[in-house]
Amino acid sequence: MLKPILLVEDDPRDLELTLVALERSQLANEVVIVRDGEAALEYLQRQGPYADRPEGNPAVVLLDLKLPKVNGLEVLQVVRSTEGLRSVPVVMLTSSHEETDVLRSYQLGVNAYVVKPVEFKQFVEAIADLGIFWAVLNEPPPGSSRTRRRHE
Repeated sequence: MLKPILLVEDDPRDLELTLVALERSQLANEVVIVRDGEAALEYLQRQGPYADRPEGNPAVVLLDLKLPKVNGLEVLQVVRSTEGLRSVPVVMLTSSHEETDVLRSYQLGVNAYVVKPVEFKQFVEAIADLGIFWAVLNEPPPGSSRTRRRHE
């Protein structure tokens, strides 16, 4: 089974555009959607409604910065301070151009910081490129190899 892509996005419009873009990139990875930072942490830590999800980390976390309950920076901080999650690629996908947000994200260990393009075509291309890079081209760290699709 291919590793899923975890999409953490609360804005319905951005969520729909991101899904369209990932679909156009023809990735076979499942996209798991959560709408707030608390749910992202529950998914990653296999707690709450995600306690029974299959073991393993996502191929990449596409993380919005401004989220309800727990913001993106707080999610990133927990991911980077949790032993089994430290090596998970995290891409901050946000509309914030704020220098403090960019700087803090990199200080906390984000792999990439991508400002969402306003124009639809650019947005679709940016998301497709991200998906292909992190889910297909990126070589994961030792011990977290890609898994093959299983028939269940």
